[in-house]
Amino acid sequence: MRLDKYLKVSRLIKRRTIANEACDAGRVTVNGKTAKASADVAKGDVIEIRFGEKRVKVEVTDVLETTKKENAAEMYKYL
Repeated sequence: MRLDKYLKVSRLIKRRTIANEACDAGRVTVNGKTAKASADVAKGDVIEIRFGEKRVKVEVTDVLETTKKENAAEMYKYL
């Protein structure tokens, strides 16, 4: 699955366009490397997102095409 879509479906970022912009600005890394929005995300990958001074680091536990809001948090775990 594309990184920007994963960020939206997992609700780490609310909108896909904002996820796309964050990737283009270099604020998202996958496994320690700056990632483009089109990068593939797989189970076990570590994603880090920088929101200003705040950093969010998660490990991908599941990749789903769609999910309900209540189950979105099951797609990752915080590190």
